[in-house]
Amino acid sequence: MTSRIVVIPTQRAHSNHAEVARSIGVDIIAGRYAEGTRLPGDAELTAMFGVSRPVLRESVKTLVAKGLLTTKARVGTVVRERGAWNMFDADVLAWHLDAGIDKRFLNDLAEIRLAVEPRAAVLAAGRRSEEDLAELRRCMDRMRLEASDSVRFADADLALHVAVARASGNLFMRSIGHVIEAALRASFLLSAPVEPEDRDTVLLWHQKIVDAIAAGDVNMASEAMVYVIHNGMSRHEGTVIETGPAEAPSADTGE
Repeated sequence: MTSRIVVIPTQRAHSNHAEVARSIGVDIIAGRYAEGTRLPGDAELTAMFGVSRPVLRESVKTLVAKGLLTTKARVGTVVRERGAWNMFDADVLAWHLDAGIDKRFLNDLAEIRLAVEPRAAVLAAGRRSEEDLAELRRCMDRMRLEASDSVRFADADLALHVAVARASGNLFMRSIGHVIEAALRASFLLSAPVEPEDRDTVLLWHQKIVDAIAAGDVNMASEAMVYVIHNGMSRHEGTVIETGPAEAPSADTGE
């Protein structure tokens, strides 16, 4: 597959300390501040960002709470190892998209999806309402109408997966679906089925998910979901990933 640059817009921070936290967070995730290294001192950072010490300290507290930093007496503020980062934090996920996602990120995302989404499909097959089915079918209709490499196709695909999580009736699964929405959207954009045969396969197996949930077929619901996730992973394997930060929209315009 050809190389694609995928721009993922994220919402601009609403306060000085949130903007400083975002800037440092993106630098950490992008590797500009490596794991185990110490951040510059307060005087340097306040001059760099043009903020007061209280604003900087609030920013650091935010990053400590998200697992990216730790503060140590007589040492300073140190970047924590990647394993300590809270990947279910909406800001941390958004900062990954701003920094540029890689194969490792996509593989980690696929693995958590495999741990959750097939079970969500099983539960949905047993618990779905008529309203849930109507939403799933609307999502399929949208996918069929849109070009495979368009943002609208990715959004329809995302809406279907979120609808499955909602139909599961499990509040934790619904919450996970909403938290990782932006990451899923990026993944779907990168694995867009641009070839006609790939598009047919994607539509067929998404329809199998919907049909299995409608029929209460828990085995097929799980099998179809697993296939869809693995199929997306296979398209990632052939993609040279080159992502860049987006120009974030203003707080007034939203996403």
